[in-house]
Amino acid sequence: MLHKSVLGLVLAAGMGTRMRSNQSKALQMIGGKPMIAHLLASMQETNLLTHQAIVYGYRGEALQAALKADFPNVFWVKQEQQLGTGDAVKSATALIEQHDLTLIAFADIPLIRPHTLQQLLHSAAQHGFAILTAQMENPFGYGRIIHDETGGVCAIVEEKDANREQKNIREINVGVMAVKQEWLLTYLPRLENHNAQGEFYLSDLVELIARDGHFIESFCLESADEAMGANDRAQLAALEAVYRQRKVQELFAQGVTLIDPNRIDIHGTVIAGADVVIEPNVFLKGTVVIGDGVTIESGCCLKDCEIGRNTIIRSHSVIDTATIGAQADIGPFARIRPQTVIADGGKIGNFVEIKAAKIGQESKVNHLSYIGDAHIGAKVNVGAGTITCNYDGAAKHPTFIGDHVFIGSNTALVAPVTIKNGATIGAGSVITRDVAADTLALTRPKLTQIEHWRRPQKKKEHKNDA
Repeated sequence: MLHKSVLGLVLAAGMGTRMRSNQSKALQMIGGKPMIAHLLASMQETNLLTHQAIVYGYRGEALQAALKADFPNVFWVKQEQQLGTGDAVKSATALIEQHDLTLIAFADIPLIRPHTLQQLLHSAAQHGFAILTAQMENPFGYGRIIHDETGGVCAIVEEKDANREQKNIREINVGVMAVKQEWLLTYLPRLENHNAQGEFYLSDLVELIARDGHFIESFCLESADEAMGANDRAQLAALEAVYRQRKVQELFAQGVTLIDPNRIDIHGTVIAGADVVIEPNVFLKGTVVIGDGVTIESGCCLKDCEIGRNTIIRSHSVIDTATIGAQADIGPFARIRPQTVIADGGKIGNFVEIKAAKIGQESKVNHLSYIGDAHIGAKVNVGAGTITCNYDGAAKHPTFIGDHVFIGSNTALVAPVTIKNGATIGAGSVITRDVAADTLALTRPKLTQIEHWRRPQKKKEHKNDA
């Protein structure tokens, strides 16, 4: 415990012109979420913050709209003019005055781990100022860390202001620091903009404080991946690759076999049992729970769903906000839409769409069907081409099918309608009324045959010899 009040301050006022985007750089997506959302979540997971605030400028309304649902308690501070990172922090002076420590971070550092931020805050609580650094093989573009004879940080020199010797330094400023209130309030007004950009650099705070004899602790990351930011699309793709590998390692730790670890995308949380096998080009979104022994074949997309043990999801199936039971068989090319529950042993075959339906135990919808707003009992066979006609142009209507029902191919069930236990529906029927239990229902017209009938023939075309 810190026994101090802490403000988490995120600087998100920059335009990010190199992204060539109409939206703020902070809203560029990593792992299905804006970069800034990853950082805010990591800050919250430290369990050390009293409040969070975001300094915004460019496209601030869009930034607030994107974040308000997940982060409703964040304070918003507007930087009126784009005068640099030091000026951005100065914009939040009123909030800084209310907290013992302020944790400051740039919005485009989405891979920082909560444990790293915890360590930085504890260091700042002890020394008054702690700054996060990393060793980079290629430090181009980053501010370089300068140490004094005591080992403390005495300056940060930005790339555009660094001399040749300083540019050879590999320890860089990550863009995260924690500073006690007294020093921020004392030294922020002393920042000057005598630099290549004509801006007030937050990094200049280091030299001002060190010059007065204060020790500034540097906390160097074990993995430089946490320090990665993104100023352009190529760097954004590199961030996505690191994020994906983190998620891959989480799956390995749960006992999942990935046929090709480089060809999976995970945008969310995956909770997997033992002996799960995932083939290439699978996309997992939201919260996905996968039982023991499940196989997910190539090309599938699963979002916010639960898959029971020993189920197989065949190639190119899409499952969205649904629950699949144990030992089920789904696909290939099946689409399972929200509010669908498929019981144990259920089989949904190729080119079948299920929406807001309950499919009973060991029931089968094997081919080319649409089942919407339906409740199907146990051990039902739904023939190829069967559809529930659930929409009348104004409202959706339900279809109820009992246990042990057999529905022939190419049947249309016009809802609202009920097919009771044990009924059989003949192929090609259009069912508009309820069907009693253990009966055969047919609506086919009588077969008509016309003898000696001949199909019309095309007239032969004669080409002119001329």
